[in-house]
Amino acid sequence: MNTAALYQHRWTLIRLPLALFAIALASAVWWWWYPMPPTRLIISTGQADGAYQFHASRYAEALARRGIQLDFQPSAGSPQNLEHLQASTAATDLAFVQGGFGWSSTVGHDVPKAAIQTLANVDIEALWLFSQGTPLTALTQLDGLRVAAGPEGSGHHNLLRRLLAQDRIPSEGIRWSELSGLPARDALLRHEVDAVFMVASPRSPGVKALLAATGVRLATLQGTGAIAERNKYLESRLMPQDGMGANLPSVDTAMLTTPTHLLVRETLHPALKRVVTAVALEVHAEGGPFHRAGEYPTLRASDFPSAPESRRVMLRGLNLFERNLPFWWAQVAERLLLIGLPVLLVTVLLLLLVPAWLRWRLEGRVMRWYGELRFIEDDLSSQHLDVGGMALSHIHNRLNRMEAAIVAMKLPKELVPHWFTLRQHVEFVRSRIREYRGR
Repeated sequence: MNTAALYQHRWTLIRLPLALFAIALASAVWWWWYPMPPTRLIISTGQADGAYQFHASRYAEALARRGIQLDFQPSAGSPQNLEHLQASTAATDLAFVQGGFGWSSTVGHDVPKAAIQTLANVDIEALWLFSQGTPLTALTQLDGLRVAAGPEGSGHHNLLRRLLAQDRIPSEGIRWSELSGLPARDALLRHEVDAVFMVASPRSPGVKALLAATGVRLATLQGTGAIAERNKYLESRLMPQDGMGANLPSVDTAMLTTPTHLLVRETLHPALKRVVTAVALEVHAEGGPFHRAGEYPTLRASDFPSAPESRRVMLRGLNLFERNLPFWWAQVAERLLLIGLPVLLVTVLLLLLVPAWLRWRLEGRVMRWYGELRFIEDDLSSQHLDVGGMALSHIHNRLNRMEAAIVAMKLPKELVPHWFTLRQHVEFVRSRIREYRGR
């Protein structure tokens, strides 16, 4: 197809195909390179009366306001939460895991960490040891006692076995009970167990119930600093008197603490990592018995690699769209800006430039003949021109060939006036040839 026909049908042959290609390109990039994130997440929590479940319920409320559904997956505790995250079927997107299951753990299973990232350390969990009568002062006193430390494989049970192994106390010498939380409190009051060990947030309903129970005493462990030095995921902190309410606890108490990690699959969509980090900053902003308001969430002393998205949110907050729009609309607006706008600008430029280039080529053809006419006029003006000779005949033949080419040239309607003007100029030059012949 010649240039004139292409230019004449530029809407159907140029602009429409360009527009369709731009839409197809933007759709492909949107779908494959920058897909929309899901609006449903699953979080692995813990037991029904634990702090993890409490935190997850607050996350669900905050995420629901942003248009994201959060489903709960109960578990026996931190080890199972970690297994859910690392499962090949990706049954869980988020999980709460206590300290001691990542790089800082020197005892226990070798946990693969490549596919897991931490969004933040969101809380502080304490190691709680309760008994009746005189408070316990050392873990060695548990030898031979009935101890409720949660089901086997739970975070409570796992950590207590580690600490007992460090003190060379055989776990076989302890009569284990799988109770935890409120059922463990009830069993302790009924003297069905001698001690209750928990790794939990001070906000845990089970912890609050045991602290308030009549006759139940919180252990005042000695040597917490030495224990923390042996276990890098533990830290010795002071629980102040009345830190959890009137006479709770009754005296300043040295406690061992460990952070609560909010973990995420590395493959989770970056936008979801950002918004969950923002929710964590919102939910955990208040202070607690072991920290001041604003100290958590943090990425300090994390057991797992931190997600780049969480670092950016903690430093700069969410982007403009995610701060002011519901989650789904924020993602649409972001893609319109990053994909739609560049494709639109390039397409508009092409829609303008390609027809302009074709028009320039067609006008160039007309202008080329003007150049040829100028050469003929220069020859006619030459002082050495032989009016009656072969030179004039040669010029006449050149003019005839040029006119034939001009007549055969096809131009769009917009350039027809140029074509007529060129014909008039050719006729003007021919009239000069007639003048020479008439001399």
